[in-house]
Formats: sequence, structure tokens, C-alpha cells
Amino acid sequence: MLQDEGAKTSLTLAPSSQAPAPWAEPLATALLVLADGTVLEGFGIGHIGIADGEVCFNTAMTGYQEILTDPSYAGQIVTFTFPHIGNTGTNDEDLESLDAAPASGIRGTVIASAVTNPSNWRSSSHLDAWLKARGIVGITGVDTRALTALIRDHGMPNAVIANDPEGRFDRDALKARAAALAPMEGLDLVPPVTSRAHSEWSQTTWGVKTGYGDRKPGTGLRVVAIDYGVKRNILRLLAEAGCDVTVVPATTTAEEIMAMKPDGVFLSNGPGDPAATGEYAVPVIRALLAEKVPTFGICLGHQLMGLALGGRTVKMAQGHHGANHPVKDKTTGKVEIVSMNHGFAVDPESLPETALETHVSLFDGSNCGLTLTDRPAFSVQHHPEASPGPRDSHYLFERFVALMKAGKPETLVTTAE
Repeated sequence: MLQDEGAKTSLTLAPSSQAPAPWAEPLATALLVLADGTVLEGFGIGHIGIADGEVCFNTAMTGYQEILTDPSYAGQIVTFTFPHIGNTGTNDEDLESLDAAPASGIRGTVIASAVTNPSNWRSSSHLDAWLKARGIVGITGVDTRALTALIRDHGMPNAVIANDPEGRFDRDALKARAAALAPMEGLDLVPPVTSRAHSEWSQTTWGVKTGYGDRKPGTGLRVVAIDYGVKRNILRLLAEAGCDVTVVPATTTAEEIMAMKPDGVFLSNGPGDPAATGEYAVPVIRALLAEKVPTFGICLGHQLMGLALGGRTVKMAQGHHGANHPVKDKTTGKVEIVSMNHGFAVDPESLPETALETHVSLFDGSNCGLTLTDRPAFSVQHHPEASPGPRDSHYLFERFVALMKAGKPETLVTTAE
């Protein structure tokens, strides 16, 4: 069986350089083994070793570093449908996870073309070295269009991804491991990616000439962000909107949150089955909603809010993962191009009458947003901070601020310029 060798062995990326002669078959240095026994051969990149998870595909043409550091992908192997991944390299700024080097998160990545040397003024390292440093196993040279078609037709399979420069694989053992993996349903994947302690966030959005900004704390609305796997750019946009943001672990109690005297509570994105995370998250959200604290949820936060209202969530066959998803805002009639990353969805038929559907996917009609008629709370399934439109959905942060201001005398509210 392939032994985990860490990042000790160097790796040649170009397939042609691995062939002993032009007429010889290149040596497979990586495998993707699906739970049904299908084996896809390719060339290894990143961490040398093995990993397992659920395989999904992402249709975004840009933003691969943000995708690879999105905590919502914990426990998954991401297949990129766009073939040219890695050509702009990586840098120290485009990270989405709060932990710069998380011990847990995305398990692996599948790429079509060999990764070229980076060509971008912001690049600080090659994708291969970056993946090694983060412990992410990768495979290139795979027909990702065929793999995407398989996922489209049969759902997201479990799989094992293995990388060994010497091509030493125990295929039977890898097949057995893939077949034995637990399904995503019932998995609470939030504990490995949530914060370990309370922290303050003040960084604002990035500018070409200025980089990231930093706002003065203590000048705005106090927002407590419950971290189920929060993305940095969500926190940046909250700070940009003039909020003082405190990030707290996923297991923080309602009493602890209320003791902070928040003007609003944010429910973050995150990985896994919302019903599993809801075992401890739903009672907290229900208590906060009962206190009528203005509440805003994104992605997993949206699903958890739906569960807290008595609704239910369902597993999607292929999920929504990409940056080109059209979503209609029923409150304005406008269609936004949004970023999506979720494998579960809220069943709108299960929601109470006090929960109105505000957003809907124009791809499949699935629920993408809700608002409450009896409490100051709303949520969306998509990622307004990801800017694929590029700023079609930033108004949602303004709605949250307006909701908080409505519950607080204007004379006590001072927002950033």
C-alpha cells in the first residue's frame, strides 16, 4: 500500500518528462479511485500520500486558491472543470480559511492539464509547492469532463486520491478503502475548521494600490460571527460595512453570545451535513431568534436557520459548485450571477408560513434565500462575498446593516466612511 512520505520527494509535473521514450506509456504517479472501483490514472501534484473524501466538481474559471482554502470543502475532493489551474501561481493574500495552514479541510484536487510555471505579478509560489505545504493531494492529466459527466449523472461519489512519484499503488486496498467510506449524510465536519477561541476581525477589502485595509474598532455595529468554517472575505465585507466583528467558535452558547450585547449575529458558511451540525447549532440559533437579534446567514448558516425554523434539508445529487449560477432575488426581481458551494439544500415546502422564500436558483429552482416575517432575520444559500458578478450580491451586507440599525437608535450608530 502507498506509504505517506510527506513532502520529502520532489515531483516532476510535465507528463512528457516522465516517459522513458516517446513511444512508451508515461508512468502513472497518481490515482483517483472511486467507490464503485473505477480507477483514473494521472500524474501526482502536491502532497505525497493518500487522502479520501467526496468528489465534487467546480465550474469556476478563476479563484482556484480561494476554492482550495474554502472551509466549506472540508472532507471533499474538488475537480476543476476549467483545465488551466495553477497558471497564476499562489500568494499569501488569496486565502479564505482563517487558519493560514489548516490541519483539516479540502482533501484533494483533480486537474485536467499539467500545471505550468506561474505567470502573475502577485504570485509568490508554484501551486505544487503550495499544495505540499498545505497537505493537499492532487492529480493532473485526468479527463475532468468525463468525471464531471459521471458526477452529473450519478451523483458525487466517495473516492481515494493517492500520489506516489514511484507509482507504487496497492489498487485493491485503495478500492476497498474507497468503498468503505461513510457517506456525507450524517457527517458533522465543522469541528476541525471552526475557531478555537474568540477573536476580533478588522481587516477590510483588498485594493490594487493599497492591499487590505484595516478599520478602527469600536466605531460601528457589533456583530458576533458564529464560525462554522467562515470565509475571510465575508468578514472583510462585514468590516467594510462598518461593523465591529467578533468571531466565535461554532459551539458558543446563546448566553455567551447575548452577553456580548451584539447588534447582530452572523451565521457563517461551513462543511458537512447541516442536520448533523444542527444537533448543537440549532438550539443556539433558535434562542437567538427568540431574542429577536438581527441575524444573517450564508450557505451552511442559511441551512441551519432553515432547520431552526422547523424546516428540513436534503442532500443534492451533484450540488452547486461554481461562479456562474443565476439566482433571482424575488424582492427586487433582479437576477444575480453568484458563487455557489453546497451539497445540501433547504426544502422550501418544509418551512413555516413566517419564512418567505426570497431567492431561487434559475438552474434548478432550489431555494437560495429566506426572510422571516416575525423576526429580523434572513439568509441566503449563495456566497455574496465571492464577487463573481462581480458585486451583484453585496447589497445583502447593506440589508444586514439596515436591519441592525432599525433595531438601534440612529444617534447611537456610527459607521465607517
